[in-house]
Amino acid sequence: MAVILTDAPSVTRPPGPALVTRAASRTAVLLAGAAGFALAFVAAYLLFVRTEAGRGVENGVVRSAQSAGTTVDWADPLRQTDLVVLLGGVAVLIVAISVVRRRVALGVMALVLLAAPLVVAQLLKLYVLERPSTGDRLGVASHNSFPSGHVSAAMAVLVALAIVLPRRFRLPALLTGAFGVAWVSAAAVALGWHRLSDTVGGCLLVAAVTCAGAAVVSARRPDGDRVPLVPVLTGFLAPSALVLAGYAVLATATSGAAQFVAALVLAALSSMAVVLLLTGPLRRVAFDPAETRVRRLRRR
Repeated sequence: MAVILTDAPSVTRPPGPALVTRAASRTAVLLAGAAGFALAFVAAYLLFVRTEAGRGVENGVVRSAQSAGTTVDWADPLRQTDLVVLLGGVAVLIVAISVVRRRVALGVMALVLLAAPLVVAQLLKLYVLERPSTGDRLGVASHNSFPSGHVSAAMAVLVALAIVLPRRFRLPALLTGAFGVAWVSAAAVALGWHRLSDTVGGCLLVAAVTCAGAAVVSARRPDGDRVPLVPVLTGFLAPSALVLAGYAVLATATSGAAQFVAALVLAALSSMAVVLLLTGPLRRVAFDPAETRVRRLRRR
């Protein structure tokens, strides 16, 4: 009895459904962050500046700050700081770092991200945004101070220095500098120069402009990385949630002293929170053209 062997086609079982994780490009993440920070900036302006309740509670903080007198000596260094001289010194430092590192293009990018949000802040404050009159004769309450120029400058200085430094130092620089921005925010409120909303608005504006600039860089120099959608949605929604939480907490303070303390704490914590929200999408962006070229050569 003969047995005939034939080459029967092998039967393979179809693979099971693959686990697909939706992700967004880094450029999309940065654009979502820019939109989220900008939306929160608008929310802060509408809640604190354009509503009578918001203006009333913040004017109470200003009165408490102006009556505090010498009880806020810890904020005096900000009073003694010449902002123009400081920004000029930082610009020189950025140029020096970029020359020493032989990264002139990176220095130019850092200078742009230092100057751009400050220009935008002044244009918005002087020509676009208005503060309705409340009949309060306090000097700081009679004109628009949203967003804060001092806090915008502190935030922009931090971002510019973090960018021009080697990328391995970016995360430590941002996390450490967050404490400096928090101090400037709290000091500006303590001195009666600015309200809570002014400080939060300054941080949000710089973060929005920085994310927008980083998105342009990321689109021109894609790194191929993908980011899950949950961090993207968090970056878009968290800034507005931060503003709403600050408004709710400040509105619940009844006495002037409680409002003053709450504004100080919220100014510091909100500034640090904005820096942390910005750190996520910013820490891996390749601002340095030379770094991008090296990465491409390694992939080859």
